[in-house]
Amino acid sequence: MKVFGMPLFHNDMWELLFKFGVNTLVLFILIRLIYYPIHRKKDYLFTYFLFNILIFFLCVLLNSVKLSIGFAFGLFAIFGVLRYRTEQISIKDMTYLFAVITIAVINSLASKKVSLSELLFTDGMILLVTYALEHLWLTRHEAMRQIIYERIELIKPGNRAALYADLQERLGVKVSRVEIGKIDLLRDTAQMRVFYYEDEQSHSSFNELAADDGDD
Repeated sequence: MKVFGMPLFHNDMWELLFKFGVNTLVLFILIRLIYYPIHRKKDYLFTYFLFNILIFFLCVLLNSVKLSIGFAFGLFAIFGVLRYRTEQISIKDMTYLFAVITIAVINSLASKKVSLSELLFTDGMILLVTYALEHLWLTRHEAMRQIIYERIELIKPGNRAALYADLQERLGVKVSRVEIGKIDLLRDTAQMRVFYYEDEQSHSSFNELAADDGDD
């Protein structure tokens, strides 16, 4: 049966559902179980999940009309170098974005020439390596707090020590580094990202910050 020349159902639908199930499972493990417990960035959950799903279906539909593989890699490259203009993205977050795109492309474009074991091995290795790097090798996790800072005179390079001391007194954490964002000279404020290592903080301060991160 066809509607406007399009078949109402095709047997490839089962293959699509299977690929989408595998893709979604791998994505959930990577982002919700590996990424989020460490980085606690809820906004990126939306971005990563939607990016992956959109690219997955886009690649599936483009592949179904037999477009060249070069077009797919061109699309992959465009998304891979994407930079959001509203906010600076850290290298690690960009790496996770690249991994999300990679998983979508791999699972959507896997053909019948690729065995199920090869596909599962590829997805599994991505998850295993990511987990090993986050939990076994890079054991020191750098947390981040985004604040609006009013003592704008301390953001000068020569006042970096005083800035760190002020932030440590206010936030109750030992600051490892600071990234200065947008500066509002009219209000004498600056958007700032404060980074700190979780294992260097006191137990009470760490619990308070962890609770705040969960509420953001």
